[in-house]
Amino acid sequence: MTPEQASHDLASVVLGVPGRFMTDPTTFAQGAKLGFEGMDFYIAGRGGALGEVDADVVTAALVFIAADVVRPAWDRSARVMARRRAAEEWSACGHRWAEEHFGDGPDYARFADLLGRVVREASPACAPLFAAVRSLPEPPEALPLAQHRLNDVRELRGALHGAAILTVGLSPIEAVTVRSPAVASLFGWAEPLPDADPLRDRWALAEARTDRMVGRHLAVLDAAERAELVDIGLAIAAALA
Repeated sequence: MTPEQASHDLASVVLGVPGRFMTDPTTFAQGAKLGFEGMDFYIAGRGGALGEVDADVVTAALVFIAADVVRPAWDRSARVMARRRAAEEWSACGHRWAEEHFGDGPDYARFADLLGRVVREASPACAPLFAAVRSLPEPPEALPLAQHRLNDVRELRGALHGAAILTVGLSPIEAVTVRSPAVASLFGWAEPLPDADPLRDRWALAEARTDRMVGRHLAVLDAAERAELVDIGLAIAAALA
């Protein structure tokens, strides 16, 4: 399996599995318990790995969320806890979610091992949030470790996709309109949204470029290992409880 094909085949797992914990009601219930309002735990949890930076830095790293959403959430969250702790609490929610939802069968330890090689060797160029979350402490157990490293790769792919979106001439709001219009208002993009139809070809080009860029990082594995990574990843997604 080529690196680019592995990147393409694994994309739904990379985006979808960590995305499940990010949108789970229990995650936001934990955020409320910690003292966060609404979406603030999402902003502080992801952006907190960057440390004590201005909200514009977080907006730059998240790419697809409007500054009008990021800045007030980031400023409010500073009163709840330190940035690094918020990132660790967010990460811990992902660990617990994996323990509660990952089903029996897939080889989570092997998946974590393969992902670990990708994460360790990946260049952080153009991926500051990936570089930041990569420094968070890892859990020792196989299930949460698989989730942890999968989330690392999600942040890597997200950063490279953001770069690809810009290189094809799309704006963040246009990309959201094509890919996830249902969350546009949540991400701070006001109606009326752009017409998505004329934008789809450029979005597809950006997605292909993303596959190519992420594939370069998967090249640290050989062809058989990449196929194994994809197979286990798809099995994990299928086994979600």
